[in-house]
Amino acid sequence: MKKFLDKVYRFSKVYGLTAAGAVAVIGVLVYDKARREPVYSSWTTNYDPSVKWDYNWDRREPKSLVKPLKESATDDEKQKYLEKEEKKVGTATRHIIMIRHGQYFDKEKYDADRMLTELGREQANLTGLRLAELNYPYTKLICSTMTRAQETADIIHKHLPDLPRENDDMLREGAPIPPEPPSGNWRPEASQFYGDGARIEAAFRKYFHRAEPEQTKDSYEIMVCHANVIRYFVCRALQFTPEAWLRISLNHASLTWVYIRPNGRVGIRTMGEAGFMPPDKLSVM
Repeated sequence: MKKFLDKVYRFSKVYGLTAAGAVAVIGVLVYDKARREPVYSSWTTNYDPSVKWDYNWDRREPKSLVKPLKESATDDEKQKYLEKEEKKVGTATRHIIMIRHGQYFDKEKYDADRMLTELGREQANLTGLRLAELNYPYTKLICSTMTRAQETADIIHKHLPDLPRENDDMLREGAPIPPEPPSGNWRPEASQFYGDGARIEAAFRKYFHRAEPEQTKDSYEIMVCHANVIRYFVCRALQFTPEAWLRISLNHASLTWVYIRPNGRVGIRTMGEAGFMPPDKLSVM
């Protein structure tokens, strides 16, 4: 008991908590020896997380890439298994910086006519300046084939002229999955979800995964595409329910930054960031 009280005192001293607050926080960290299970703080509503993180979400968990051992495996076979598994372990982090296109003429019927407005071009230019100022070692620029995304990428590329660029038709805008709750004013045909959903999901699997073991340095990829695609990608990458994508709103030409660690953990540095733009340059629709 004395050791526990000493720990409470040190914790409260360092973090400026009351004794009760320190006990509550430490309660998350210590174990009840009698029950041999964690002691949870008063704000905890349940003992187990509602959803546990799937470390093999990208099917690149090292153990899943090596043929499993037989129960009768010898020590030599076990050693070889460990060596094979070790070779599948990556060390680099992948950073994917997704950019929504700038404001465009959204009332036009055909994609070729849905070009950037003057404001949209200004937004893309500001985003290009921002990326150049950040000065990360970008590896490539990937772009949707739709007109508004192509124009946005053209403007950004002027600020990063040496960056390799490639287009991908899979990143076109679309309806990824029926949203929950349903939208009252956006009701695409049910058949659209089948085609667009499969394509956008395939794009997610293509681009979102941990780095290959051969990659030794962190990579920074820029992806210029669309709001629906980005919102769906974020939900999938963070293992949120994908039907929640429509609850998210993104400014035009904003930055959404996802990182993927070698151990399969995924996080987000920023979502729809547009603070580098003056207020009069911001737009959503």
